[in-house]
Amino acid sequence: MSRLILLLAAVALVWWWLSSRRKQLRGHTSQRSSTDPAPDGQAMVACARCGVHLPQSDALADEAGRHYCGEEHRRLGPGPSGTP
Repeated sequence: MSRLILLLAAVALVWWWLSSRRKQLRGHTSQRSSTDPAPDGQAMVACARCGVHLPQSDALADEAGRHYCGEEHRRLGPGPSGTP
């Protein structure tokens, strides 16, 4: 009977360790804020028309400093509610 209790305690300990490790890994990836640079070091911006995020180096900017994902969206201007 004591072997069974010891086995169950070992299984519970391994399960607890694995679940805490998973939470720690998930928390690590979600701790970056939206203003942090992308993993390769580039800043990300959102298109003022559709809200798609893209590297700042790929975005097109207008005179007001708003960023767009392409020439068509820059031509159309900001979305109906300004910034999505």
